[in-house]
Amino acid sequence: MSFSKHAALLAVLLTSVAMPASAEQVFNRIASFPVAQNLPKGEDKATSSEIITATADGNTLIYSDAPGGTIGFIDITDAKAPKAGGSVKIDGEPNSVAAAGPKVLITIDNTKDLTKPAGKLGVIDIASKKLENTCDLGGQPDSVVVSPDGTFAAIAIENQRDEDLNDGALPQLQAGELLIVSLKNGVPACDSIKRVDVTGLATVAPEDPEPEFVNINANGEIALTLQENNHVIIIDSKTAKVTSHFTAGTVDLEGVDAKTDGSLNFSGKLAAVPREPDAVKWLGTDRLVIANEGDYKGGSRGFTIFDRSGKVLYDAGMTLEHEIARHGHFPEKRAKNKGIEPEGMEAAKFGDQQYFFVLSERGSMVAVYKDTGATPELVQLLPSGISPEGAVAIPGRNLLATANEADLGEDGGPRSHVMIYELAEGEKAYPTIVSKDLDGKVIGWGALSGLVGDAEKDGTFYAVSDSVYAMQPSIFTIDATKKPAEITNVVRITRNGQPAQKLDIEGIALDGKGGFWFASEGDNAKLVGHGIYNVNAKGEIKTEIGLPSELLAGETRFGLEGITTTGSGDDLTLWMAMQREWKDDPKGQTKLLAYKPKSKEWTAVRYPLEKAEKGWVGLSEITAKGDFLYIIERDNLIGDAAKLKKLYRVSLKDLKPAKLGGELPVVTKEEVHDFLPSLKTATNGYVLDKLEGFGFDKSGKAFMVTDNDGVDDSSGETLFLPVDIKVTN
Repeated sequence: MSFSKHAALLAVLLTSVAMPASAEQVFNRIASFPVAQNLPKGEDKATSSEIITATADGNTLIYSDAPGGTIGFIDITDAKAPKAGGSVKIDGEPNSVAAAGPKVLITIDNTKDLTKPAGKLGVIDIASKKLENTCDLGGQPDSVVVSPDGTFAAIAIENQRDEDLNDGALPQLQAGELLIVSLKNGVPACDSIKRVDVTGLATVAPEDPEPEFVNINANGEIALTLQENNHVIIIDSKTAKVTSHFTAGTVDLEGVDAKTDGSLNFSGKLAAVPREPDAVKWLGTDRLVIANEGDYKGGSRGFTIFDRSGKVLYDAGMTLEHEIARHGHFPEKRAKNKGIEPEGMEAAKFGDQQYFFVLSERGSMVAVYKDTGATPELVQLLPSGISPEGAVAIPGRNLLATANEADLGEDGGPRSHVMIYELAEGEKAYPTIVSKDLDGKVIGWGALSGLVGDAEKDGTFYAVSDSVYAMQPSIFTIDATKKPAEITNVVRITRNGQPAQKLDIEGIALDGKGGFWFASEGDNAKLVGHGIYNVNAKGEIKTEIGLPSELLAGETRFGLEGITTTGSGDDLTLWMAMQREWKDDPKGQTKLLAYKPKSKEWTAVRYPLEKAEKGWVGLSEITAKGDFLYIIERDNLIGDAAKLKKLYRVSLKDLKPAKLGGELPVVTKEEVHDFLPSLKTATNGYVLDKLEGFGFDKSGKAFMVTDNDGVDDSSGETLFLPVDIKVTN
């Protein structure tokens, strides 16, 4: 059987898995693979996974690592337990990969000078993992895609502009083009390359087209995006001729947060924004869907479906960005610059249902849509690693995989990961918390850093956001009886009628009068100093209390990380957890501070910290319940490096705080709960660093929440989970 016939038969088999009509099918992440595991033994350097493909049997994932100059392999024979498959070193920068039968094609950028673009098409034998040969492409390649029948490949030659030259303005020759190369058993015939001239078509810099992404339909027609030129081109592969083309156009946007100002405000407008598409996918043979990432002057924060003539059939507008904001994944630091940046895409049929997947590079989410032939149906949003770049569907195994570009390991952050999802009957594991609209407007949220339960309503909690949103400190009301938990209201914290800016709220407690106490962690360079605040139910600050001078003499930036109350009336005591040692603390000990508002008396005890294997260990929450103070103690490590995320308690009966400046008693602590197992398995991602919030509702049911850092150098994932512990007095 010829390769083309074999590929066609296999495609039919892989897409013909029938599913029970009555069963609800959802995607859930089943595994996360840090691609650093493909490094040679003893080697530790930054890695990346960008564009990803899969072998015909669906058992091996192959990804490009441009910064590392390698092609990586992952064995997913057992998709829930992926294994390192090794890597192949490439001379140059591998930009894209596409499996072709027994081979994998790679585009290699060899450009040293942007005025002299150069690159090759490489061929790796999958079985031997050896680079067998290359074809000179005569330009700088980006995307490569293999036709459904396996008989040819299309390559986008971008010849990208120099963004530092003349402010990146177009045109900047050499012009890009599209190449078509014949394949036999996955091997390209270098002498068969056909060059398709795509100059003179776009309305933006027509003499300097910069092709970005290609896709091929069942009829062998090639769709090509010119991102900076804001154009889409359709090419007949048989004749190597352009058959149609159209501008991607512009869109007016309403409900936009277009200011990077430390607040979430979806009330702005943007007019005539060029879509500037990155990825493109065919939906059948008559419709196209593009991801409107933007690069040059645009980026409309969503996606658009066109017919083949260029007629807009559907535009997402702000709907996707708003949904990502409701999931707590809006990247505020990118608000003024293309927002969530939809970049990569995938489209595939699972059973009888056509899906397409939109990857938000800056929101670190995968939007799953059912293609209805009309208005697409958003069925769920999946958590990804940081900066998802590429995706591949394996319908025959009901799998989807994403390649996530960012590697922050050198700074102690998460590594680049490949994430694997499965479509199966069940419940959605993510999100664990989401916001509802309030008066028709999006409640944006993130960086939840403190948690407290309502004294009168079971399942009601209040959370606060930290310094990520220092210009808009907020109190969020959470209904934990729903699944996922739902943020139902937000109250902004004000001082004299204005937003109480530059606070870093790390803890929240009820004040017994309908208001709250807050603990704010100071940073003299950027924020208001360390202190505690009392606000009423409207969020108006009524009392501000700074830390005493004898305490501030040993100040560092690692200050108050939680607050709770014991007693009432004249005996009301505020207890606060200090995250780490200050200068007056013995090594390995921090303080629990006590303050009595009636007498204005400050006292403290010392709390012994667990020893850190790496990084540091500190406190991140304190909660009073019954006869105990419950305290979260954690390391600052992430993923496999994380070793300590635990809940301890200290008996109130044994607390004998002393005045500051003298000897402080050391408390005895008791371990209550280890959070690591649930952090590892809740959504099958890597262990998140910042377990920041913990509280009990009226009935005594406990919940925890993680801080997602406002999606800044973070995947944006937030886990709001019940905690199975038995509270005893």
